[in-house]
Amino acid sequence: MTVRIGIDLGGTKIAGVVLDAAGNAACWHRLPTPKGDYEATLRAICEVVGHLVTGYEEWHVGVGTPGVERPRDGLMKNCNSTWLNGRPLRRDLEKALGQPVRLSNDANCFALAEARSGAAVGEDPVFGVILGTGVGGGVVVGGQVVEGANRLGGEWGHTPLPYLRSDELMKEVHPELVRLEAGLADRACYCGRRNCVETFLSGPGLQQTHFELFGDRVAPESIALQTDTQRKQSWQLYCMQLARSVAQVVNLLDPSVAVLGGGVSNAKALYKPLNEHLVRYVFGGECRTRVVPAGGEGGDAAGAVGAAWLWSVEPGPATGE
Repeated sequence: MTVRIGIDLGGTKIAGVVLDAAGNAACWHRLPTPKGDYEATLRAICEVVGHLVTGYEEWHVGVGTPGVERPRDGLMKNCNSTWLNGRPLRRDLEKALGQPVRLSNDANCFALAEARSGAAVGEDPVFGVILGTGVGGGVVVGGQVVEGANRLGGEWGHTPLPYLRSDELMKEVHPELVRLEAGLADRACYCGRRNCVETFLSGPGLQQTHFELFGDRVAPESIALQTDTQRKQSWQLYCMQLARSVAQVVNLLDPSVAVLGGGVSNAKALYKPLNEHLVRYVFGGECRTRVVPAGGEGGDAAGAVGAAWLWSVEPGPATGE
């Protein structure tokens, strides 16, 4: 029996899963991520794979990474797990495991997992969004991840936040939010630019917005509860900013559904206002794209499921072969 193994490197733990022939998660295994140590990370991945493949004669491995593989030389780039950057991760894993490995960004893997076995089954195209400590995105068309010529498909978190301090529509529906947003300072992003989507729409970005507006530093999930007027206003502003940003993706890709994952996506109070605002911001004032929470297996390790699904698509340079 041939099984697919998926590995997710995007969190505090290296998460691995076995998908059976039907695409169901048959077994999970996790190990702490050896932060700052590339060689130890390789060993930990191999240990997770070794645990999962016990008893199987044939297996394939896909890996979701917190960055991408450079097309010109196969070295990793854009990893927030910085010890992976500049390293030939796929080649080293293939040498250690003795067989080909397919590799893609963890947000791509999340989107693929939702398209294949989660909240976006039967939908096309699919836009997958991670709203966590950072902001990531992935695009799936026809059941396959859109990597792009530079492996940057879906890198939505490092585009500028649209209409920052210049949202004319917000003046019409929430004039008080215009005043509040006008008081926000520019934000430097680790990528070297300012006011990236990630700096406002990540969990820490939401926390920073509330602190700048009201001098109250609380957890993002507390802001989402809207237990007082100030937290309600910060949350309303966040929903408007997110709607503006998703609308630009809708205008470009016109996905059937946008699936949200990551810590902020767990807030039930997000989806009604987000979908309502989205209609206003999309070109033409009409929108059939639905924004929904993730529904697949794996929770915060859903990227492992998507990484295993990399072996259900045709091989090519985008997946490392």
